[in-house]
Amino acid sequence: MFICSLNSGSNGNCYYVGNGQEAVLIDVGISCRETEKRMLQLGLNISKVRAIFISHEHSDHITGVPVLARKYQLPVHITENTYRMSELSLDENLITELKIGITINIGGLNIIAFSKNHDACDPTSFIVSSDTVKVGIFTDIGRVCKNLVTHFKQCHAAFLEANYDEEMLATGRYPYFLKKRITGGNGHLSNTEALKLCLDHRPKFMSHLFLSHLSKENNCPDLVKALFQKNLGNLEIVIASRYEATKVYNIAPSSIKRPVAQLSLF
Repeated sequence: MFICSLNSGSNGNCYYVGNGQEAVLIDVGISCRETEKRMLQLGLNISKVRAIFISHEHSDHITGVPVLARKYQLPVHITENTYRMSELSLDENLITELKIGITINIGGLNIIAFSKNHDACDPTSFIVSSDTVKVGIFTDIGRVCKNLVTHFKQCHAAFLEANYDEEMLATGRYPYFLKKRITGGNGHLSNTEALKLCLDHRPKFMSHLFLSHLSKENNCPDLVKALFQKNLGNLEIVIASRYEATKVYNIAPSSIKRPVAQLSLF
């Protein structure tokens, strides 16, 4: 499986997961032009993208969806309630209703959605898998729940929210109501909450962890990366930036890392 973050943060979220033949995008919260630009820079062929999956209706997850879907005639998998609340304008033939717990097969990829805690209408997280590898996309999560634990324990790699440092948020300039929204159980995961999930439930075969949806105001990439590397030294820790794409990572059943350039991915 080949994965990368095209962007991650409150300014836009978009995650690429694929094999050598097909791929999907989880959320498209950056513009169509920027999505195309970043994929081109990485050598990713947009013609391999077969579908878009939407986690919830907030603008930083859906801004680029209408143009990208229409231009490339990509089906958009979205729950009925999320589509209603999103106010997206999509061609009817491109809308595919997403149902919780039902596996969707796209070539050699299997995608399943599960419910999460977030202040949206019908929020979901995703597992994208092949026959041998599972990748989780776990962002915009208010608290660790049974669903998250169950799916996290299956992953060879995961995009996991580490939104804020608790001290930075507490002493920062955000108004009280916004601090309560972030920490209230339907907002976002802190660095320490994300780390505890990893320490308690990370499977031995997990090789890569992408720390995602970092707050611009209330987190520091160097701080959170150092925290995770100190406690999870045998795991490759990647910061999913709000300013640029990560490189493309090859996730294999073992921890052996094969160079992407040797594979017929692009």
